[in-house]
Amino acid sequence: MSITALITTPQQVPYVSDCGSPSVTVLDRAEAERRATLLKALADPVRLQLLSIISASPDHEACVCDMTDAVQVSQPTVSHHLKTLVEAGILSRERRGSWAWFQLNFDAMKDLQSFLD
Repeated sequence: MSITALITTPQQVPYVSDCGSPSVTVLDRAEAERRATLLKALADPVRLQLLSIISASPDHEACVCDMTDAVQVSQPTVSHHLKTLVEAGILSRERRGSWAWFQLNFDAMKDLQSFLD
């Protein structure tokens, strides 16, 4: 992961400081907030475990019933983490009978990859 890719976008700041530093590329504030929200959603070990389960599952989807035991936390805690990932746009949720199924949002994953490369 390149830190330069994470923080750059084409907005030039004409003047940086009084010490004569050259102009630099600065990440737009709205884009920085969007990326921070996405990264905050990923910045939890349980959420990363849940994503790994879903990513490795057939069709990149998994039922909440299959994830609780795998990550060794309570079902309400798993649901909370999955909700965070859905709100960040990383996962989508579909109700099937009495169970909730979660699928990877490939557009969000491509977006994440593009600014981490």
